[in-house]
Amino acid sequence: MIEKIYTITSHSGIHARPATALVSVVTPFTSKVSIEYKDKQINLKSIMGVMSLGIPEGAIVKVIAEGADEDQVIKSIDKVMEKEGLGV
Repeated sequence: MIEKIYTITSHSGIHARPATALVSVVTPFTSKVSIEYKDKQINLKSIMGVMSLGIPEGAIVKVIAEGADEDQVIKSIDKVMEKEGLGV
């Protein structure tokens, strides 16, 4: 299991477009992937779940990946976070 913390730096937070990018990048992997914000943990492969969190700028989120390809999942999420200007 890998847990990684991100601080959301995008002025819009995680809205529809970046949420879709995150979900799209993790869906092909076999690992279980979730995102946690304010003590709520949601499947990162669910666009509705991610959107329901309402993650704003300045939020601190934790991504948890567990499975055979968990390393690749985190690397892919890192790339999306950078490309979309979401966070560090």
